[in-house]
Amino acid sequence: MAKLFSPLKIRDVELKNRIAMSPMCQYSCVDGVVNEWHFVHLSSRAIGGAALIMSEATAVTPEGRITPDDAGIWNDAQAGAFKRITDFISSAQAVPGIQLAHAGRKASTYTPWKGDGEVTIEKGGWQTLSPSAIRFSEKYPHPKEMALDDIHRAVEKFRHAAERSLRAGFKLIEIHAAHGYLLHQFLSPISNKRTDQYGGDLRGRSRFLLEVVSAIRSTIPDSFPLMVRLSATDWTDGGWNIDESVELATVLKQSGVDIIDCSSGGNVIVSGIPVGPGYQVPFAERIKREAGIMTGAVGMITSPEQADQIITSGQADIVLLARELLRNPYWPLAAAKALRADVKWPDQYLRAK
Repeated sequence: MAKLFSPLKIRDVELKNRIAMSPMCQYSCVDGVVNEWHFVHLSSRAIGGAALIMSEATAVTPEGRITPDDAGIWNDAQAGAFKRITDFISSAQAVPGIQLAHAGRKASTYTPWKGDGEVTIEKGGWQTLSPSAIRFSEKYPHPKEMALDDIHRAVEKFRHAAERSLRAGFKLIEIHAAHGYLLHQFLSPISNKRTDQYGGDLRGRSRFLLEVVSAIRSTIPDSFPLMVRLSATDWTDGGWNIDESVELATVLKQSGVDIIDCSSGGNVIVSGIPVGPGYQVPFAERIKREAGIMTGAVGMITSPEQADQIITSGQADIVLLARELLRNPYWPLAAAKALRADVKWPDQYLRAK
């Protein structure tokens, strides 16, 4: 059987194959509450054969949303709305996962098809937060530098979000520390100019993330998997880099993180990123090899053969598909046919197998 369709156990949770649906914002919530769109969007990929179905970036506070239309889990009503979705995903023999997030200085912006840049307070936006009072760009809000109390409150908000995630039926949690959002902003010396214990060297810049990991790990059962999404590099001189990612991944493993979801970029507006098929896979490979932790590969993974090769060669333990699953929710079933892997189809769809 193709390695892509071999099971993977992460603590007490077993994935039936190595294909995960990457978190993708849908910008379709009202007051942070998911709805029928999210039910269809997430559940159809579970029917389509992916083993791990990740919800979109889900804000732990109202000001942590990227846009006013983002999902949230800062209250019980939001958590309750997820339960129908997680129950269905589980019934389809897939694992429901949630990505807990805070957008920091990249918050209070327009949904992509509604506008561009900052949503002002007068138009329903809010004061954004960041490690330092540095804008992402001139189009984005000017953030407030977080005081120590702000940081401590944010850690507790992540903890409470993890508690709600358990009640909402999720079986895996991912902490979003990538793509230029709040935790990544603390990691990167480009956005973190602090001189206190949350800035300076790698240890200081990592402190906030490690406190969030500790808060969540102490909240969830030992049997429950915990992932962290990292941007392995800022793709610019003087920014966060792969060497620091390897070092941090080593510490994250010691702190109870099970797998690193390896992405890149998002904290600076740069050009010249060598985008191409599998262009981020080397990050997953190096972190897996040098930090001794499981990794996920993401980024322009489109063909069954390419995905299988990533797993077979040991470059990563799972592949996370995004746009390809938007194009085809049943990509895993088609991939199984292409790789001659005999996988279980939903009984209702057997006539098409």
